[in-house]
Formats: sequence, structure tokens, C-alpha cells
Amino acid sequence: MRTVKALKGCDDRQRGYALVSLLALMSLLALFALAVAPRVQQQTQREWEKEALFRGDQVGEAIRAYYRSRGGQGVNALPTSMDQLIEGVQVPGRTKRLQILRPSAARDPLSSDGEWRLIGPTSQDFQGFVQSLTLYSGGVPPVPRQEFTGLASLIPRMGSVLDVESTGTTPGGASTSVDASGPFIGVASNSQRDSVITFFGIERHDEWIFTPMFR
Repeated sequence: MRTVKALKGCDDRQRGYALVSLLALMSLLALFALAVAPRVQQQTQREWEKEALFRGDQVGEAIRAYYRSRGGQGVNALPTSMDQLIEGVQVPGRTKRLQILRPSAARDPLSSDGEWRLIGPTSQDFQGFVQSLTLYSGGVPPVPRQEFTGLASLIPRMGSVLDVESTGTTPGGASTSVDASGPFIGVASNSQRDSVITFFGIERHDEWIFTPMFR
């Protein structure tokens, strides 16, 4: 009888040790997951940012193609909606329009609604982008492409490119900037999050502007 009780007590102790070992292992796994999670999240964001750069460049080239197809004569040759870029341009001698932008590239991968923010050439957002490019290049203003030299004069000029004012908004949400209601020269994300990738020295999604205007 005593032998049976001794064996039962031994089994209970073994089960107790096994439970403690299991709890210790689970605690270690939880600590490991907490340590790895930020890196995984950062890597995921980096991949989405790479996709945004890829799509943004495609939108920029589509704007350029649209502008050139319209004769490249001033603001009136710029597109006024993303749909115009998706629909393509009419090429002389062809019955079908030439596709210049894939529908997938017309979606912003960084914002919750997937909508690009349209940036007009006279907007404060575009002016801020030009400032950032100037600072990034050591005080040398960006050089417009030849076909866009006529639009360069429309960009609001600052007294000093070093006089950069803060927007007063904090990272994290969606941009509250007003979209261009008319012709646009570029697009930007609606995400206000800080970026993992630095884009011409800019470290916030909604301040990245994808435009064909500069070389």
C-alpha cells in the first residue's frame, strides 16, 4: 500500500515538474515573439514601402505620357483624375487607347482606402517637396525635365529653401491635406506614418511625392 502511494506521489511530482517546464517554455516563446514582432512588422512595412515606390514611379511615368500625348502645353495638358491615366491615351493610327497605367498601380498600398492623393503643381505640398529635394541636394534646386519647364514657374517659391515650416501634424493617421481638384503633377500617399525607407531624405509617407517633373 505504501509502495502504491509512493509511486503516486512520484507521478504527481513528475507531472508538476512537466507543468513547470511547459510554463517556462511558453514564457520563453512569448518573450521571443515579443522581441521578434517589431522586426517582422518593420520588414513588412519596408516591403509595402518598396511597392509604393514602384507604383508611384509608374504613376509618375503615366502622368508624363498623358502630358506628352496632350501636346505638353501647360497645365491644361495635365490629367485631372486617375481614371484618365487608367483609360490610357489615344495614339494616331490606332483604334484602341494605349495603356499607360495598370489599375493596380493606381492604388496606394500604404493607405487604408488605397486612394492616392493628387498633388497640383501650385500646391503647398508640392512646394514642400521641392524644398526637401533642394535640401537633400545640398541647396541645389531640382532641375525640371525639358517638357515641364513651362510648369516650373507655377511652383510657389520660398524666400529661402532652408526656411522649412512644420505641418504641425503627428505621424500615424491619414493625411488631412486637400487633394488637388484640378490638374495634378504628382501623387502622394494618404498615410501619415513615419517611413522605414528614406525617400530623398523624407521620412514620412504623405510627404513622398511621385512626379515626372524632375530628372
